[in-house]
Amino acid sequence: MATGTSEAKVTTDHDEIREWVEERGGHPAQVKGTELLRIDYPGFSGEQKLEEISWDEFFKAFEENNLAFLYQEETKDGKQSRFSKLVDRDKA
Repeated sequence: MATGTSEAKVTTDHDEIREWVEERGGHPAQVKGTELLRIDYPGFSGEQKLEEISWDEFFKAFEENNLAFLYQEETKDGKQSRFSKLVDRDKA
């Protein structure tokens, strides 16, 4: 029987987002030359296109763009998941 931990969750809570990202070794970033927000993880292919920003900068843009954080705690096989996505808060 499924425990539901692999299902996606949505939050706008800054502390919850920061804790989830940092537990997985990630940090806030944006695509170079744009204001597109991303979460960057060491060793991923986006390193050359992303620049690290502060959590304050990230959350300022997060709120200005009316975003929500869609994420998954665990993969279906019970491993820690890094799946996350920034989505429009009104559609989340």
